Amino acid sequence: MRIELSVNGETLDADIWAGESLLTTLRDRLGLPGSKNACEQGECGSCSVLLDGELVCSCLVLGAQAHGHEVVTVEGLGVGDSLHPVQQAFADTGAVQCGFCTPGFVVAATDLLSRVPAPSDDEIREALSGNLCRCTGYAKILDAVRTVAER
Repeated sequence: MRIELSVNGETLDADIWAGESLLTTLRDRLGLPGSKNACEQGECGSCSVLLDGELVCSCLVLGAQAHGHEVVTVEGLGVGDSLHPVQQAFADTGAVQCGFCTPGFVVAATDLLSRVPAPSDDEIREALSGNLCRCTGYAKILDAVRTVAER
């Protein structure tokens, strides 16, 4: 089937299998590898994207469901060659370890900060609770979100 959607501000179309996930559509059909394929069950958050401004696990959304909608991936957060403030804070604070979970955390943190510019530690933890990292104790990730909130 053929779908058309807005991805990172650009109207794109793709031929997809009706049963494929939005994650597969983004990575394999549209060449956007930022969202990671880890659990395929919506448990880890590595594939998080914004769908019409709502944070979703793209592994749980059919590509066909995105037809006519707007998707923002981690690649679409920055402007040109400039990193988004959340991306920059992750780099500055050392919140990036192996990097596999980072795109999902960055998208989830961006979503949080767009809604709550100065979140409490509890709000940060709650907003990021759908994302898993196997490398860290989460301290640097929390530092990165706090850094953006303080700026």
